[in-house]
Amino acid sequence: MLDQKKNIILIIIFFIILLSIISALIIEHALGHQPCSLCLYERIPYFLSALLIIKIFFFKKYEKITLLILFLVFMTSALLAFYHFGIEQGFFDESFVCNVESQLKILSKENLLKELNKNIVSCKNVTFRILGLSLAAINTILSIVLSIIFLKLFFNYGSSSTSQYK
Repeated sequence: MLDQKKNIILIIIFFIILLSIISALIIEHALGHQPCSLCLYERIPYFLSALLIIKIFFFKKYEKITLLILFLVFMTSALLAFYHFGIEQGFFDESFVCNVESQLKILSKENLLKELNKNIVSCKNVTFRILGLSLAAINTILSIVLSIIFLKLFFNYGSSSTSQYK
């Protein structure tokens, strides 16, 4: 069972996750920066982790395994975000997920007109930065930090928090 200090850590993480999701939606809808395909995929771990943290608070069964799943979710998020960051920096080529040119070649004439009106965003284009960092770079860092925290919570599950967090 998680003790009070570890519950506070989970609450703080939950609010960081909510802030991340809300920020992405504000940047998209209020500020008008259209996300690429990878940006949208990078939101999935945040939604999933919010549900898993809620599960920990309401259903005390399988807390330790849920912490391990949260670690795996954020490691996956870190890999996806790093891949996106690598595409932005030119380290990796765009995949089929975000390669706009290959998507447009497959379409029929009718679908091509619809897609051109959608204004598809390439994964290479950085349309929004915070302190000079792209959102993919920030997501990479945040996902690594959160995965380390969840791994520590997993390994320290059941131990007293008095010696661990001083």
